Amino acid sequence: MQKKQYDILVVGGGHAGIEAAYVASQMGLEVIIVTMDTTAFGRMSCNPAIGGTAKGHLVKEIDALGGVMGFLADKTGIQFKMLNKSKGPAVWSPRCQSDKLLYSIEAGTLLKEIDNIEILQDTVDEIITEPLKNNQYSYKIIGVKTSSYGVIYCKTVIITAGTFLNAVMYTGRQKSAGGRFAESTATKLSISLKKLGFEIGRLKTGTPPRLKRSTIDFGKTEIQYGDTDPVPFSHKTLNKLRNFPYQTQVSCYLTYTNDETHRILRTGFADSPLLTGVIKGVGPRYCPSIEDKISRFSDKERHQIFLEPETLVGETIYMNGFSSSLPAEVQLKAAHTIPGLESVEMTRPGYAVEYDFFPTHQILPTLETKIVENLYFAGQINGTSGYEEAAAQGIIAGINSVLKLRNEEPLILKRNEAYIGVLIDDLINKCPLEPYRMFTSSAEYRLLLRQDNADLRLMEKGYHLGLIGEQQYKLLKEKKALIQEGLKYFKTTTISPNQINDFLKFSNSSVINQHEFLSNIIKRNNIFLKDLLTFTELYKDNIFLQQLTLRNDVIQQIEIELKYEGYIKRQQEQIDHFIKNENIQIPPDFKYENVKSLSLEARDKLLKIKPRSIGQASRIAGITPADIAAILIYMRG
Repeated sequence: MQKKQYDILVVGGGHAGIEAAYVASQMGLEVIIVTMDTTAFGRMSCNPAIGGTAKGHLVKEIDALGGVMGFLADKTGIQFKMLNKSKGPAVWSPRCQSDKLLYSIEAGTLLKEIDNIEILQDTVDEIITEPLKNNQYSYKIIGVKTSSYGVIYCKTVIITAGTFLNAVMYTGRQKSAGGRFAESTATKLSISLKKLGFEIGRLKTGTPPRLKRSTIDFGKTEIQYGDTDPVPFSHKTLNKLRNFPYQTQVSCYLTYTNDETHRILRTGFADSPLLTGVIKGVGPRYCPSIEDKISRFSDKERHQIFLEPETLVGETIYMNGFSSSLPAEVQLKAAHTIPGLESVEMTRPGYAVEYDFFPTHQILPTLETKIVENLYFAGQINGTSGYEEAAAQGIIAGINSVLKLRNEEPLILKRNEAYIGVLIDDLINKCPLEPYRMFTSSAEYRLLLRQDNADLRLMEKGYHLGLIGEQQYKLLKEKKALIQEGLKYFKTTTISPNQINDFLKFSNSSVINQHEFLSNIIKRNNIFLKDLLTFTELYKDNIFLQQLTLRNDVIQQIEIELKYEGYIKRQQEQIDHFIKNENIQIPPDFKYENVKSLSLEARDKLLKIKPRSIGQASRIAGITPADIAAILIYMRG
């Protein structure tokens, strides 16, 4: 400990804490991270994977803003795959299976090498505040008190405590205190926050058994290969996923449960803390335990089980799809009925974790709390599920904590700008009472919020925040210019039948009888721009097209913009209407109690959340169009 006071103190070293501390340090502030284990930065207590459906979008956005999750994933990934390629580009999602040991090592090394970040292994027990009078907050942060070191003074605190707040782990009737296997729990911090007036809830998450690789018969499973030409998450990787010393691709495997598996699992239901009500916390609806699956979906004859390596060096296999808190002997007996696992050995049984979270009507869109000034919540403390959702909140909390200390305008991403904006908007306005997971279906403007254009949407913001360098910003501007020039070229240039018909026949597409705009050719379903440029040799006498053939990223953007032009235009019109409502501001001191036609439920929710605009008010769960009309009438006087 070198200093008496810090600008920003981050509680926790998980994925949210990493992003918050990193961006705050890069923006020039003095940061201290207080974590219970300095060897566990970014430790993956559940599946060691980054990205996936919609989650991959979040990782690309974090990277575009200047965060580090994508780069760490590229450095430590052991299988890379673009999901949903058979569908439209709006739902393409990058995913990688990570080496959990290497990820934690690389994350820790990154943070420890930054001069203005200090790291303390300790537990935060108490938030220290001073009361505020005649202010929108009740208190203001002064510092924290830890178990061992004592008082640390700071201007801002960001709590990213994951599943460790008052956490209890369950396997059958056995229970123990802890937020993760072989790790302790933080019991006093929740008490401190409750005393300040925060409302606390309980949530549950779970993890499946770990299996011994050498006891699995992979010949009875379906092999799942990675992509042969994987796409990196990060712009920092420079499209070279093989430039890291331990980079390799491994395979994952798919197998299935069956009726006998389900029968054996049911024998443990009487000892299930989940099904018997011992666990009071609500679990994730879209990632249920195996006992929850066979209970809720009894008509399903089988469920998928993915067998995924956790590291390159160890024998541990993650049994994805078999999350359970049943007794260990029931888990093992049921596993022995699954093809390929007849003789499997468990290195660790599955377990459930129940932990404290803080309902999100208590935070602002900046992730600052409404009760305590300069106190921010990020990650599972806000009721989210997943590393990516946590990291997305961490980077926003880190950025906004710096901007607040500088007296600058906060970064609030709108729903039409980013999946991160959808995530935080949903948290604040829907106040979920179960673990929130990001889905592409949650984003109504998902055709414009693709993972492939995250840099085009957000990197300029990262540059102005000081998180993206000059060289990368220059490359971004060049890319944007190439895309615009390409769109203009293909929309204004025609091609003759002699030039294109051989290619159209080759592509099983109908020939043309007269000159046609290239953009109309590209819009055809089975025509791809890269093939068109190569086959027709249009680029031979055109310097611009020669340059374009070397830029697959630019070709992809031009092709998507042209093929989906009509849909994109329609979605942009919807966004224009959305922005119009977002621009109708509601005064912070608006008297909802004076709007007589509002129901008591609507009034209560509006007073809790205090929406900043008519658009935000309309997205609050339970607020009707009639309520919005009444507010507008009252505002107009």
